[in-house]
Parts: sequence; structure tokens; C-alpha cells
Amino acid sequence: MARRTVLSAGLGAGLGLAALGLAGCTPSAKTSGSGSGWKQFSGTTINFISENTAPSAAIAANSKPFEDLTGIKVNITQMALENLVQKVKLDMSGGTSQYHVVYADPYQVLAPLSQGLTDLNQFVNDKKYPPVEKGLADFIALDAAGRFESKSKLYALPYDCPTMIWMFRQDLFDKYKSKMQADLGFDPTPSGKITWEQYYQIADWFNKNAKADVPYGTGHQAKQHDSLQCDFSNVLWAYGADYFDVPDIGTVGSQNPGKSTLTTPQALDAAKFYDKLLKVAHPSSTTWDWDGLGNAFAAGQVAMCPNWHEYAATNEKSLPGKVGYSILPTGPKRSANNWGGTGIGINANAKGNEQGAAWLFVNWATSPATQVMTLKSAKGGGTPTRTSVYDMAEVKKAEKRPSDMPNMLTASAVLEAWKPENIGLRPKVATWNQLDTIVYTNLSKMIAGSQDPTTTMQAMASQFDKVNG
Repeated sequence: MARRTVLSAGLGAGLGLAALGLAGCTPSAKTSGSGSGWKQFSGTTINFISENTAPSAAIAANSKPFEDLTGIKVNITQMALENLVQKVKLDMSGGTSQYHVVYADPYQVLAPLSQGLTDLNQFVNDKKYPPVEKGLADFIALDAAGRFESKSKLYALPYDCPTMIWMFRQDLFDKYKSKMQADLGFDPTPSGKITWEQYYQIADWFNKNAKADVPYGTGHQAKQHDSLQCDFSNVLWAYGADYFDVPDIGTVGSQNPGKSTLTTPQALDAAKFYDKLLKVAHPSSTTWDWDGLGNAFAAGQVAMCPNWHEYAATNEKSLPGKVGYSILPTGPKRSANNWGGTGIGINANAKGNEQGAAWLFVNWATSPATQVMTLKSAKGGGTPTRTSVYDMAEVKKAEKRPSDMPNMLTASAVLEAWKPENIGLRPKVATWNQLDTIVYTNLSKMIAGSQDPTTTMQAMASQFDKVNG
């Protein structure tokens, strides 16, 4: 299938064109160049607060083109997501706008703080501003990254779309494949055909048979942190369970998700398996978030792991040519790959020229040309949120080694992960920050052995229902 066909089919059916907000590209005027509207706020200074992400690192290192185009000075502050959430909350609740442009994580910022974000439709539809290049239809996951409860308002433009996939040491799988297959009785080649139970067996096999090459078979981002919830969710969904049973809760979201569904038989089975899996994982997994896991994999500590695909850029520096990528294993229901996309929006407290200048930055930072720049940047390596970028010849070429856009080496796995039957979407609800804490706090007790899987899921469900009334 052609790339555009894969993207449209993958995000279009079931989740996509209507739900994730992906449609065909509708060309319109370009945002590049020094045309009308770009200089109108020259001399303004704005502040952008972002999680420590690949696109923001690239833009921070390459913001001069924006300043030259607009005459606007942009200061970029990057930090851990949990710290960002607290700072944005304080800024908005205090009626201030220390940060004009906000990295609006759909679950931890957009849903609980949507009232503090500006509706971007006023800029998109105002002809005094440069138009969005190729139109809103060019964006991947516009609803999931940019809306809450209603499709009539747009709070953010898709900025990045990291997705959890299976990363593995291709060199070690090549070396041990025959022996592993003989011992385990199945072809261990990573793919969506491998089940989570087989993943466990492969990890255990590496632990017992390949210590000379790698300390442990698998590693996980199982620190008592948002990362633990992300890691577990892949298994939860794969087993056919979910946090709530509400249509479109992962895309447009809901203020009233109803009762938790975390005590279904499928959810209990998922918890039991995850508890078993962590028992054969690298023992430091309980101290790792996604960065810790990414660094451990790049350092050769584990043979495989589920992690955000944007760590490919790090892998290609530390383990050049030795890493392979696949969608995550399949559970009793499906393969489920956690989508972690985020948009950037504007603090509604920003005034006058700050609002307009912030919009120009949002427009520029999400433009196709800027996204290609972040792909190429030595300090970045983000993932395009534009269908048009995936169609570019230089981007297609980068899907094979040698690649000057290493994250594109994961393209085949990511495109497969984005198909509606494989994508995993967390519930976009206003209370998610509290619910997220409940998930990783209880899972930490389970992994530590102080709470069994059934009690863990019952506690989660009870606490969810209390928070949501």
C-alpha cells in the first residue's frame, strides 16, 4: 500500500478520519517564506514551555529561522512532564501568562485545563494571519491531540506523536534464533504474530542462555511514575480490557467517563500477566521511566523492550545497525501500542500581541518544513504529525539505513501501530492526572509484592469511581 493509503486506512477506519482527525490533504497557501502576516508582531517575546522531547530539543537548537521570519523572540523551557503540568496549572490558575505557548499533553494538560487554553479556530479562520500550510486536514490525530469533549473547539495543533513499539537487538536475535526456536518451539522473530506470553518466554530464554551478550532479556519503564501506567496499558488493552467503556473517550474525550471497567476478567488476567512479566525483567526496571529504559537499552543492558519509538535516534548512535523495530506483541484480543501524541496550544491568559505571536509560533513549529528540520536535527529526532511529510522523497529514503532521520527507521512499525486495530489510546478525561497516579501507585505495590494482582485492580477501580463520583 502507498504511504498515504496506509496512513488514511490506519487512522481513518474506526479511530481515524472522524476520531483521530486525519483526512486527505487539502492544499492551501504555504506558511513558509516572508509573506503577509509574519512580521506583524515583530519585537514581541514569547515563552514556550515543553516536556523534554525530541522536537522541542530540535526547535530550541534551531529557532533562528522563526526569529528571522517573524522578528519574534522565543524562549524555550523544557522539563519533565510532571513538573510541566504543575507549572502550567499554577500559571493558568493565577491568571498569569508566564508561558504563552504550552505543550498540551492531551491527558495531563488539555483535558483538565482546556478552559485555560485558547480556541485556535480564531486564528485559523482569520485572514490577517498566515494560513496553516496544507490546511488542518494534513494533520495526523487532530482530534486526539487537539480537542476535548467537542469538535467545535480546537485547543492545540498536533506537535509530536511518539508511539510505543517493540525495540529489540536484531543482532542478538539473528545470533540466537535457531537455538531459541529449537528450545521454545516457535519462531521468535519479533512481530505482531508473537504473543505476550511468547514475549515472556523469549525474555526468560535470554536470561538463562545469553548472559555473555546481554544481562537481561527484557526491560520496562516500571518506575512509580506515569511511565509505569504507559507500559502496563499496552498489556491491558492487548488482553481486551480498558479503563472505561465510553465511545471516543480516547479521542475527543469525556467529562463523565462513568464506572471503571478495571475488574473485568480480562483486566485481571492482564494484571496477573504483567506481574509475572516484571519478575523476569531487568531488576532496575522499577527505577526506570522511559528515559531510564531508553538509556539502558542503548547501553546493552536488555535484549528487548517496549518503548516510545523516538528512542530510535539514541539507538542508532549507541547501537548502529543492531536494532530492529516491530509493533508490540499480541494479547488474547490484539496488539495494542500506546499513542503518546501531544499538541501545542496557547495560554488563554496571554494578552494582545502575545496571543498573535504565540499563534505564529504554533503555526510555524507544526509546519511541514519545521517537522522535516526536527527529523534531521542532531539534537532532535521527532515524528511528523503531517501526512504530507511522510510523502516526501527524502523522508521515504530515510526509512532505510544509512539514514539522516533515524526515527524514520521505525516507520513500518509505527504505521502498523497506528492502524485502528492496533492503536492504544488512554482515556482523555479531566480527572486523568488523579487516575494516572492511582494506576501507577497500585501497580508499584503489586510489582513490589505487597499487593496481589486481583486486589490491585479492585483497588484501582474503587479509587477511580471515588474520584469520578
